[in-house]
Amino acid sequence: MPDVAHDLRAFTGEDHAVRVRTGPGTSLIMHDRGLSTVIGNDRDSTGRLLSSSSKSKFNRLRTWDQRSRSRSTASLSRAFVIMNSITAKLTIPSTVVERAAYIYRKALAAGLTKGRTVQSLAAASMYVACRETGTPRTLDDMAATANVEKRVLYRDMRRLLARLDLKPDQYKISAFVVKISNNLCLPERIKRDALEILRRSEEMLITAGKNPVAMASAAIYISCVNSDTQMSQRMLSKQAGVSDVTVRNSVASIRDALNI
Repeated sequence: MPDVAHDLRAFTGEDHAVRVRTGPGTSLIMHDRGLSTVIGNDRDSTGRLLSSSSKSKFNRLRTWDQRSRSRSTASLSRAFVIMNSITAKLTIPSTVVERAAYIYRKALAAGLTKGRTVQSLAAASMYVACRETGTPRTLDDMAATANVEKRVLYRDMRRLLARLDLKPDQYKISAFVVKISNNLCLPERIKRDALEILRRSEEMLITAGKNPVAMASAAIYISCVNSDTQMSQRMLSKQAGVSDVTVRNSVASIRDALNI
């Protein structure tokens, strides 16, 4: 249900005339920003079926409406369908999707869609937006959800960063500790202990240059072992999307450095 209420308070008739609007607000997630009109189904405003002549007329209008769309509009429309699908599967906040839509529009304006698939560029825009907003989603998550090869997604992501001069921060490993712990429904004490192990590891620069997901998984595993909570490295690696060998090596490096 769209919100059609006034954005601001109005105390005079003049203020009301200036500030009034109708319909829902605009959105970058819609290819037309929500400003165009969609030709509906074969029913009138009261819900009754249209006559055969009216149906034929509106079918012709729909056909011309589709044909009148530019190639860029079609690209935006398909990209935002893909983004909405990724959002639903990875439970990504709407603010992140808005940012991803903005990045994709900039990429389209810069001509970055040439020689690249809409699928991959849309997923790359989503990943960059997640990095910028600190929303913990891995490249593997994005590639699997969008059904794109990881190397292709990585290539397009690097291209976006270079051409659009984007400089997203690296993920904080603590975000992945929270994400993985929540996905495994682990107790809060496990999460707190893992974050403490991670803090000590970061102070000793153990995590520098390491895979943040693997280091987060290792901290969680050590916390589980310390509290006699049953958890296998294989289960953690499957949830985190890294190999169990990577988790095992990360566990060993943390234990050796912290003597735990």
